[in-house]
Amino acid sequence: MGGAVLNAFRGAGLSLGRLPPGPRCTITDVPGVRVGHRTIVRGSGEGAIRTGVTAILPPGDPYAEMLPAGAFALHGHGKAVGLWQVLHLGTLETPILLTNTLAVFRCADALITWTLSRHPEARSINPVVLECNDGGQK
Repeated sequence: MGGAVLNAFRGAGLSLGRLPPGPRCTITDVPGVRVGHRTIVRGSGEGAIRTGVTAILPPGDPYAEMLPAGAFALHGHGKAVGLWQVLHLGTLETPILLTNTLAVFRCADALITWTLSRHPEARSINPVVLECNDGGQK
């Protein structure tokens, strides 16, 4: 929700969830959560690139700690890797990456590589990557 909408929402005495919002009303209000983003802009006109990736890093070591997690599918459309295991087991093993449609599986591979660099003994890793369409039709 945008700031003005959220302020009106709260001003009407409404709230989301059971817990109070943080001071900035952002995901980084959660202690230890870090967020990073990389935007790529190249060219103009036909064939221009406007894309990026956002990484949500939970506190601690998600693979070693198997952090509690949940998920909700708002409309069931889109590419997602790892979401079903989160829904069924209720745990998170990696950071969460958000990217464009065509980069989902590359990002999943990167999360596996990243986790293996920290846990070479791992035999099963559930990377979590979600996408948003960068635009266009099929």
